[in-house]
Amino acid sequence: MKFANRLEPLQFNVFADMDRAKSLARAAGQNVIDLSLGSSDLPAAAHITDAIARSLSDSSTHGYLLFNGTRSFREAAASWYEKKFGIAVNPATEVLPLIGSQEGTAHMPLAVLNPGDFALLLDPGYPSHAGGVYLAGGQIYPMPLLAENLFLPVFEDIPMPILAQSKMMVLSYPHNPTTAIAPLAFFEKAVTFCRQHDLVLVHDFPYVDLVFDDAVGAVPPGPSSSSDIEENRKLMAPSIFQADRDKSVAIEFFTLSKSYSMGGFRVGYAIGNPELIAALRQVKAAVDFNQYLGILNGGISALTGPQDTVTSSVQTFRKRRDAFVNALSAIGWEVPVPPATMYVWAKLPAPWASDSVKFCTQLVQSTGVAASPGAGFGKSGEGYVRFALVEPPEILAAAVSKIAEFVN
Repeated sequence: MKFANRLEPLQFNVFADMDRAKSLARAAGQNVIDLSLGSSDLPAAAHITDAIARSLSDSSTHGYLLFNGTRSFREAAASWYEKKFGIAVNPATEVLPLIGSQEGTAHMPLAVLNPGDFALLLDPGYPSHAGGVYLAGGQIYPMPLLAENLFLPVFEDIPMPILAQSKMMVLSYPHNPTTAIAPLAFFEKAVTFCRQHDLVLVHDFPYVDLVFDDAVGAVPPGPSSSSDIEENRKLMAPSIFQADRDKSVAIEFFTLSKSYSMGGFRVGYAIGNPELIAALRQVKAAVDFNQYLGILNGGISALTGPQDTVTSSVQTFRKRRDAFVNALSAIGWEVPVPPATMYVWAKLPAPWASDSVKFCTQLVQSTGVAASPGAGFGKSGEGYVRFALVEPPEILAAAVSKIAEFVN
């Protein structure tokens, strides 16, 4: 059979490749400690699953769900956003439910790009950002993220001929995989840049809550109350609409996967410019209806219910971060302390500094510890490895012991 050319750039996928490597390791008898996938091992809160369970016995939830049937969820999302960021959102025209934020980032290029148009993407970046551009027939201009630039792109380095052919820019902070946080001043610069060059600005925001209160600059000097810490967490992980308050060029994607441990339920949403929301809705209407209403009822319960489990999850990942970073330090592998997300982004030791795929493949084959190669996130990710903190501290410690045997 002959398949479409658009499949060719999709052949290399970091998660699919590591999944095959893990399968081979298990077949060889390894007990795999899987730190390759950022899927939270924490449970969704009881009030969320209870809302879904109650829906199951209501037969009115069993049919197709069209846009008008999602109004309650859109209102909950708009209310959550306004409460957190103090910016009003119209649930009728500025919110769109999604089957996970990945659906939004993958489908947005279909609404914005014509074949041959450029999209400006972070390098390294999340694979679905590139995948959506390829499916739309677009071209990618990678914006390198370097440690010396705090893993922020340098807009001035983008060639003018590329800008003349570009239609969109995709950002995502707190950043997967580098764990970097972008300050509000950076977003203000990005919004100005996109207005000047007539670019749609897409901000993927899955780690909105996963910012640690000991991040540099996150906590003001002197005694701090929990409300002070929460307020500064907002400042450390700003929304794009704090820089684009009139929603002139931007759309932002949210997910319940990370904050509420609902990855398998596939609940996300977009907030943004009404025209961008309408365009994405057109694409979505051609591809799917919506997820089961009972799942959206769980999402409503997550967004409007108690938020203590979100705080608890952040504390859990902070403890895991500290345990893992300290354990790596004890074996002589020094890595920066991540200020956000559920990952550790580690520069590889010299023998593997230019072959992260080989490092991860050999690591899982030899020890059963699975991680994600930096090269899978883009050319500028080569020389790094990403560890997902999806196991308790004692398992993470065991993983580092195995890593020590492998690297020493």
